[in-house]
Amino acid sequence: MTIPALDTKSIVPFLADIFERRGAEEYLGEPVSMAEHMLQSAWFAEQADAGDELVTAALLHDIGHFTSEFGAYSPQDTKDKHHDDAGAEVLAPFFPPVVSECVRLHVAAKRYLCAADPSYFAKLSEASVHTLALQGGPMNENEAAEFRSNPFYTEAVRVRLWDEAGKVAGMKTRAFRDYAPLLQRVVDRFRECSQPEAAVGKK
Repeated sequence: MTIPALDTKSIVPFLADIFERRGAEEYLGEPVSMAEHMLQSAWFAEQADAGDELVTAALLHDIGHFTSEFGAYSPQDTKDKHHDDAGAEVLAPFFPPVVSECVRLHVAAKRYLCAADPSYFAKLSEASVHTLALQGGPMNENEAAEFRSNPFYTEAVRVRLWDEAGKVAGMKTRAFRDYAPLLQRVVDRFRECSQPEAAVGKK
């Protein structure tokens, strides 16, 4: 996908357009569409009173399936398409690091949980087991230690758990447009915090 020039006013409409045009696509062979999966993940984050930033991360964690230069996932894939990195790259200029890092780390969090909690692997769907193999399998001790050194690793694990939960056929959720004000709020707060000198200089 060719990414257009984006700014703080166009990033949320850009994401909304992706959901509108491509959200109905199949999600890795699961019983939900791509949009249903991400909206369900956001719903679970809301139920946990996770706050705007983590609700945003849960909602957008798989956006890289649409923006990766390698294309969307297919059950026939034999190589990882790095949707985690692709999603984080699009979001990082506009959203706080906790959002972009949770998106970047949500695959690593699956690998970490499979290593840290033997019962977690048994909860994975068939499609998730397949992608786990493409993504490197459960982490070894050194990889797990490196993962835990990331300041946002606990948040990434939470997003991963909501990610895994968001595969319920027929579940009713809010629409993406309902989250647009929340997303814009997160973008605007990040812009204000990252431009303190400009804010002080305003009259």
